[in-house]
Amino acid sequence: MTDEIGQYQCVEGGEGVREKRPEQRYGYVGGAEGRWRAVSHRPEVIPSYSSSAMSEAVMPDAVVSPAVGVPYVEKAGSPMGDFSYVGIDAILEQMRRKAMKQGFELNIMVVGQSGLGKSTLMNTLFKSKVSRKSVQATGQEKIPKTIEIKSISHDIEEKGVRMKLTVIDTPGFGDQINNENCWRPIMKFINDQYEAYLQEEININRKKRIPDSRVHCCIYFIPPTGHCLRPLDVEFMRRLSKVVNIVPVIAKADTLTLEERDFFKKKIREELRANGIDVYPQKEFDEDAEDRMINEKIREMIPFAVVGSDQEYQVNGRRLLGRKTKWGTIEVENIAHCEFAYLRDLLIRSHMQNIKDITSSIHYEMYRVRRLNENNTVVAHANGVPEHHLAAHEM
Repeated sequence: MTDEIGQYQCVEGGEGVREKRPEQRYGYVGGAEGRWRAVSHRPEVIPSYSSSAMSEAVMPDAVVSPAVGVPYVEKAGSPMGDFSYVGIDAILEQMRRKAMKQGFELNIMVVGQSGLGKSTLMNTLFKSKVSRKSVQATGQEKIPKTIEIKSISHDIEEKGVRMKLTVIDTPGFGDQINNENCWRPIMKFINDQYEAYLQEEININRKKRIPDSRVHCCIYFIPPTGHCLRPLDVEFMRRLSKVVNIVPVIAKADTLTLEERDFFKKKIREELRANGIDVYPQKEFDEDAEDRMINEKIREMIPFAVVGSDQEYQVNGRRLLGRKTKWGTIEVENIAHCEFAYLRDLLIRSHMQNIKDITSSIHYEMYRVRRLNENNTVVAHANGVPEHHLAAHEM
């Protein structure tokens, strides 16, 4: 009795063997599991199976597509072993490889009066000397007569991930006797970065990858008075929250008791709501219920009461960053001592990409729309188009 399947022939008697039929190169097994099988040209001997079990014969590891002829190897337990697998999920690995090659950019601005620990906190965040004072220290720095905008960039790499970090400092803010309109130079700088990006974007022959100097996040340092926000704090955050992501922090929170800290945080949240100041993460930009739940917990902790230190100490055999006092060591990354860990997680570990996305799709987009509308208005007036015609066109 002979049973033929594809290019094999089953022969009964003695030690049954299957012999390859030399005149056939490919065979196809029908049914739900049917597929093409690659076969060698040389005769081969394979232990026999009963004719009823031939449809379940062992398949070779190498599978060749008849259309392409390129073999691939199926590994045990791999998704390729699933007949219904297409491979759409491979896009995630492609995106990861591309992002690893390109690297990332993050631009952080720190704003607050002198002596609140802005430089120290930035060094603590990235565990490197990234602040302007750490790199460009020139002895005792004098308080400038006007607000200056100074930035410094670093290339940071961790576990193969490269990031260009730019720290923008604002020496002179809040240090004058008359601080009227002291927010204007900062607002101008932020808008200048939007304008530079817009001009690159509208070029006919624009760059493949436009350098991103837009300010992604502004960390605003609140003095630890323990009472309430100053008029300067309210005015700055009210105006700047419309153009940049603001994350308020209580600087040098170790000068407050836990009770004073909780009272101060609650008072600040009340004043932010009363003045219509929407700090990051903004409630209106929550994408779904999961985001809303996560961000609501963050909003309940704002402002973060932080302590910064770039000094290492040994505590119970562990190396840690902290501030040593005669009462003990304040551990910077211990959530029982301060909320620095929550700030770090927000800015770097959980919301970094979201911060950049909101900068690009919300703040920059609002600036872009306004600027293009201004240009259209100027061009229309130059061409003698009446204003009511222009308004009707915009509607």
